[in-house]
Amino acid sequence: MTESTWAHISVLPREAVDALVTDPRGCYVDATFGRGGHSRLILQRLAPGGRLLALDRDPAAAQAAARIDDPRFSFRQTAFSALADLPSASVTGVLLDLGVSSPQIDDPARGFSFRADGPLDMRMDPTRGISASQWLATAGEQQIAEVLHDDGEERFARAIAKALVAHRRQHGAIVRTLELAELVARAVKTREPGQHPATRTFQAIRIFINAELAELDAALQGSLSVLVPAGRLAVISFHSLEDRRVKRFIAAHGRAEVDRRAPFAEPAPALLKALARIKPSAQEVAANPRARSAILRVAERTAVALPQSAREAGGRP
Repeated sequence: MTESTWAHISVLPREAVDALVTDPRGCYVDATFGRGGHSRLILQRLAPGGRLLALDRDPAAAQAAARIDDPRFSFRQTAFSALADLPSASVTGVLLDLGVSSPQIDDPARGFSFRADGPLDMRMDPTRGISASQWLATAGEQQIAEVLHDDGEERFARAIAKALVAHRRQHGAIVRTLELAELVARAVKTREPGQHPATRTFQAIRIFINAELAELDAALQGSLSVLVPAGRLAVISFHSLEDRRVKRFIAAHGRAEVDRRAPFAEPAPALLKALARIKPSAQEVAANPRARSAILRVAERTAVALPQSAREAGGRP
């Protein structure tokens, strides 16, 4: 099967683009291109002088981006943490659509799904780093348990880690997705109704293998430097680990900071203003069940004067 076999439906497409595009002549970054659903909507909103840069580390995303024939559009195959490398105050809006895309989940060869058998890979970019199978072949029981607990909020993390290491000692490396899913199912004693026992384990290992939370932190921090005053940050998250990070980041930079070493000095002004928290409508969830856990948070860069060095380094990405 080709990747076109697996359709991708962008989540909160109109809401995200409505919040993001405030100036049709501006320069925007879709930092998680996926298969281009949001990018195509952004392009529909842009004037001839507008620009859209898309980022994604997945080689399949690069192939999808190559099919967009629009002089206002450019693509870079890189992780979204590369957002921080763009020129200061050069971007009118940044969109982050976190997690995995439907084609990545639905293609068994990518190793993201516990519902279909395939090689246990889970890398966003299969040409870089180690696969989930390679990591599980060498990781210690304590490290596995910590990853499952920290990145998957898995309450049976220790029992699952113990089972995986015991299986590895007796039978060798775990190399298939269904093999891992079945091992987890035997180790997990109970689970929320309607949730597969391996859901949190697969989430945790995927996040760890791709350093997704570190990437998110770097991208959020980078947005502060690349956004122009009144520029928008729009982030769609799909689980609590991501959403908490986004919420706390916006809140932390939405407050004026007082330097305790100089209590009588003027507080440093807030850098962000929270604008919205949006969830999918019942109609969208009915049409696309994968949207049910999505949360869109929107913030605006405040009109804080940038340092002279940042202004001089400005320009379009």
